[in-house]
Amino acid sequence: MAATDTPGIRAQRTYGNWRRPTSPGLIGLGSVGTAGLVVGLLVVIFTMMVRGLLAAFVVAVVLGLVLLVLLSKDRHGLSVLSRTSTRVAWWSARSAGTHLYRSGPLGRGLWGTYQLPGLASATRLSEHADSYGRRFALVHTPAAATYSIVFGTDPDGAGLVDQEQINLWVADWGHWLANLGDEPGVEAATVTIETAPDSGTRLRREVAANLDPNAPEFARVMLAQTVEQYPVGSSTVKAYVAVTFAAAKRSPGEMGRELGSRIPGLTQTLQSTGAGVARPLSAQDLCETIRVAYDPAVAPLIDEAHAAGDVPELSWPDVGPTACEASWGGYRHDSAYSVTWSMTDAPRGVVQCGVLARLLAPHREIARKRVTLLYRPISPAKAAGLVEADLRAAEFASTSTNKPTARDVFAVRAAAATASEEASGAGLVNFGLLVTATVLGRDQEADARAAIDNLSATARLRLRPVYGSQDSAFAAALPLGLILSKHLRVPEQMRGKL
Repeated sequence: MAATDTPGIRAQRTYGNWRRPTSPGLIGLGSVGTAGLVVGLLVVIFTMMVRGLLAAFVVAVVLGLVLLVLLSKDRHGLSVLSRTSTRVAWWSARSAGTHLYRSGPLGRGLWGTYQLPGLASATRLSEHADSYGRRFALVHTPAAATYSIVFGTDPDGAGLVDQEQINLWVADWGHWLANLGDEPGVEAATVTIETAPDSGTRLRREVAANLDPNAPEFARVMLAQTVEQYPVGSSTVKAYVAVTFAAAKRSPGEMGRELGSRIPGLTQTLQSTGAGVARPLSAQDLCETIRVAYDPAVAPLIDEAHAAGDVPELSWPDVGPTACEASWGGYRHDSAYSVTWSMTDAPRGVVQCGVLARLLAPHREIARKRVTLLYRPISPAKAAGLVEADLRAAEFASTSTNKPTARDVFAVRAAAATASEEASGAGLVNFGLLVTATVLGRDQEADARAAIDNLSATARLRLRPVYGSQDSAFAAALPLGLILSKHLRVPEQMRGKL
């Protein structure tokens, strides 16, 4: 990502130059696809020499159909092969009944508990203390061999803040992401911004604690009306940052002791990015967050319990839903219905720092909205080779034809700029985005879909519903530190080279 200043009376800094990693190849294919094309042409020639022209023609037709399946892509960049494999995988999962989940004493879960479904089912939770004595939750994902720490933050927001201060926050956020590449063992980081209705419990508790019994009747009536009417239509905004580390065959106790000494440094540098006071979430706080995500109806109950001074003790095997059902384009879980979108194309050109403001803000048509940014920091040792390979791939695509397109020419300039920035010390990060809209009934689904379509246009993002994997995408959008690429049957590197 590059930052530029627009000349004028008041400088407006813009950001851009992000690009999708490419693989060198012919006619839009990657390196693996090009190798398959060459092998196919050799087979056609060998068949013509051995079996004749008619047999070679049949082989050439089959090769042409395979190329058509790989090269025919929709506006989201998905080929016919990718869409067909998704359909087949969904049909297989539905036939096996894995899209249904029932837990509890009468469910199919082990030990009669309310275990998390899907990708999060194998996660384990433990609690440790950092060097400041703060308790923090450690999420272990054995399937991916990772440990995750979740931080709760209170973003300052951009209201009544000078543009110079916002520019500093954005620069510090870029430095924080770049430093993750130097942090030992860090594999990924996620940032989750969640907006939800305000139950008004905190306001009632604050007013009741500070109300003077000798106050005038008029003042007490006004406060009572405010407490009753203000929560209607108001929302709360919560932010979480999850950092995922490689397990490296270490037990939760060993990992907890090591990360306990590193957490203060991560929280201190995170505060300088405008995230406000950053603190690690305890096991109880994380359990409440995940429990409310799967069953939003319990949120007022948890708020009322805290207001009364009671802590609703939750354990990790009891935070999952009672029942959930994944469909082709949605996800039904307990008292709510959710749809998750993934980003298929980042904004083209340059954008300003507030491009995601409307997407992150509360929306009246969506009960709960969760926007999750997925980051995969790349170590400096690998970043140099990646940017150089990307530059060679862009140059190959531009010089492989006598009339390169404008996009090919621009891709060369963008790849060269990225290589120059990396050589000067900038960090390299792969990123993605998930958006989850949760409503309380299926009759509100159409309004939520229309709202997300409008919000994605204002953010200059291209979003696509995660068809056939709504349950996995819902879990990945939660602050659990899950890495989707570690759960793919076909490696991510192979997908990009077809």
